[in-house]
This record gives sequence, structure tokens and C-alpha cells, in this order.
Amino acid sequence: MNLTGSKKTLALAGVICGLVAACLAYFGNPANMAFCIACFIRDTAGAMGMHQAEAVMYARPEIIGLVLGAFIISIATKEFRSTGGSSPMIRFVLGVIIMIGALVFLGCPLRMVLRMSAGDLNAWVALIGFILGVATGVFALKQGFSLGRAQATTKASGAVLPVIVVGILILATCTSLLKVSAAGPGSLHAPIIMSLVGGLIFGAMAQKSRMCFAGGIRDVIIMKNFDLLSVIGGLFVVMLIFNIATGKFVVGFNTPGVIAHSEHLWNILGMYTVGFAAVLAGGCPLRQLILAGQGSSDSGVTVIGMFVGAAICHNFGLAASGTALNPETKAVVAGAVPTNGKVACILCIVVLFIIAFTCKRETGKK
Repeated sequence: MNLTGSKKTLALAGVICGLVAACLAYFGNPANMAFCIACFIRDTAGAMGMHQAEAVMYARPEIIGLVLGAFIISIATKEFRSTGGSSPMIRFVLGVIIMIGALVFLGCPLRMVLRMSAGDLNAWVALIGFILGVATGVFALKQGFSLGRAQATTKASGAVLPVIVVGILILATCTSLLKVSAAGPGSLHAPIIMSLVGGLIFGAMAQKSRMCFAGGIRDVIIMKNFDLLSVIGGLFVVMLIFNIATGKFVVGFNTPGVIAHSEHLWNILGMYTVGFAAVLAGGCPLRQLILAGQGSSDSGVTVIGMFVGAAICHNFGLAASGTALNPETKAVVAGAVPTNGKVACILCIVVLFIIAFTCKRETGKK
């Protein structure tokens, strides 16, 4: 099964992923958060007690399904490669930074596109930052940035993260050890089986199509290649149709219930951070999960970094708040990025520049 042979097959993969996201949104996932890697990792981290934000605690089956979907399809098509050893500590830091940037914006690149398809103008503003972040990462690549070559490792090493997510699934379905939100985004979800199956399908399609939001823009900048954008285009069109058909398409900035804020500078800088870090790490948050599922321990370390980053954001008050309605006065309360989050975002950008221009490919060695 080869989905990368043409733009049509890539777009088809995006359409299938879009249908999965639409179904999950229709059957219970939060509004404009049908499928968000950053938000779902944050929720899962909360379920495991890594942070204490009661509104965002739920072991999301979609995350488990993504990893297992990529794992199963890569085994079936003999693409599973157990590799690791490419600057794991730096990749861990990049995972933390990706999550901080995402929670300043309130979403990963996938959710940015989903929000765009629902008319959220804040997401369109954030797209500017994401493109600039990817472009900065590409500049670093052209200047010789490299985290080193990954080496082949034992097959067991590449299977660690898939085993871990199976363990989380067992804990979530067979015990009461994991926490579940009684209210807020963590309490809103599609049925477990539907979410797990949706994650499996999405993971398989993402693995076969090489779906990557940062990679799509990177390829356009470097090679003028629009193939990966075909996948994202298919996803966008399906969700646009779904949002219009269900009355969820609302053009505006301060839209209560969307879980977004209108601090434009920080929407831009949040996604700039994500785009920059994603290029340095070799893929967006979605791509990191897929690569980890197909055997990359380096991506597995990045994913663990994202979990830790989610915990840091909510334990130290870095995450932004979304625009909402005051339950008593019914007045619109604008979302905002806390001072801690702004400082952390700037520090993350500084660290990214240090990483980008100090980690160089070694030359002159055979």
C-alpha cells in the first residue's frame, strides 16, 4: 500500500483522516478539538497525575490508537525500523518546547488547521507564526544543523512506546487508577471504542502518507514540493464541509466555546515556537507519534518530552486560557496568555536558536 505515489492518493489519505476527525467531533470530542495531539497528550498526562488541572484529565484513546496504528501498519508493510541515539536529550528538550508553544497557542498544528476550517481567525493568524517558525528551522538546516544520525537498535527498543500506550489503555479501561475530568474539555469525548478505532485509522493513514504539518511547509520552502500539503488539504476540506453542515463554522476572533484566545502576538509566537522546534526535531507532534510507533526511539523521547512539557505548563501556569462566557453575567471573558507563559515562550525561542546554530553536521570525516 503506497499512498505517496500521487497527490490524489495523498489527498485521499487526508480525506479519510478528516472523516475520522469529523466523526469524533460529532460523537462527543470538544468543539474545534476533534483531534489535537497537544491537547490529547495534555489530557492523558493529567489522567496519569502529571498535573493537577482538573478540567483536562482523560486518557485519550486517540493518542494510543495513533501509536498502535503506525506500529501495526509499519509491521505489516515491513517498514518498522528500530532506531535511536540521535541526540536524545536535545530531542527531549524539543518535545518540552513544542508543548509549551502549543499550549500558549492552545493547540498543535493539526488543531490549528481544524480551527481554521471552523472559521477561527486566531488560527489563521497563528498560521503566520507557524510558517515563519518552519522557515527559521529550514534556514538552520541550510546552515548545517544536525542532531546526528540515528543508529539501528534492538527491535525491543523500538517497541517500548507502543507497549507503554497499551499499558495506559489497560489502566484506563480495566482500573480506576487514572483520573477523569468531571467537567471541562477532559469530560467531553467520543465513546472509547470509536476513539481508539479512529486513532488506529488515523495513525495508519498518517504513517503511509507521511503526514506532517511542519514537513509539508518545509518541503515547499526547500524543494517547491506540495505533495504533503495535499494530505493536509484533504483533511481541511472535509472538516470545512463538516463545520458548515453542522453549523459549527463561525468566522470571528472572540468566539466562546472554541477554546482559543485573541492575543495575536502570542498566537503567532506560540506557533512560531512549534514550527521552529518541529523542523529541528524532524516532525510535528503528530509525526513524532507516528515515527515513535514505527520504531524511532528518538521520536519516543520527543513524545515523552511533550508529556513532561504538558505537566510543566499546567503545574507552573504557562498554558493560555480560552475565551468563555461568564456563567453569571453571560458576558464574554476574553482568553489570555499568562505572564509565565509569555516568558516561557520567549525563553523557548532563545533555546531553539541556541540548539539550531550550535548543533552542526560534522564535516571532513569519512
